[in-house]
Amino acid sequence: MKRRLVLLVLIVFVAGAMVGQDVTPTPTPTPNVVPQYKDPRLRGLALDLQITPQTVKLSEVRQISVKVTLANLSKRPVTLDFPTTQRIEIYLTNSAGEVLTKWSENHAIAEKAGTILVNPSERIEYNETISTRELTPNKVFIAEVFFPQFLELRIRQKFLAVP
Repeated sequence: MKRRLVLLVLIVFVAGAMVGQDVTPTPTPTPNVVPQYKDPRLRGLALDLQITPQTVKLSEVRQISVKVTLANLSKRPVTLDFPTTQRIEIYLTNSAGEVLTKWSENHAIAEKAGTILVNPSERIEYNETISTRELTPNKVFIAEVFFPQFLELRIRQKFLAVP
């Protein structure tokens, strides 16, 4: 009787642990190593890129989620000036570097100037989606995100497309 009770309690704990697991990917922390940019205005900024899902099932997914985090790891505020409402650009490229999809092709961009102030230890997130219609199965693709006004602020990540 005690063995059955212990077995039942153990099964409940294991099942509870399995149900309680988070199925969303955990964000990769922004590295503590600050990239060295040629443009002194950008010093202290670091980028992080997360693509969801990492393996794109083309039969199920029409868009992928792209999350870019811009972090100010310096001890001084950084000001970024933009001539339009576009802050970031996303390209999906094949392994040869050929651009297949541009995020900006499906978004209205106004000629309205703007400024972003990134304070020390502050992070700014951009959550966007981009179409997978130009992707083909069983190949590796690259998501590249950059700031058109600050071409040094650029990050890339590979992902796999399956049928």
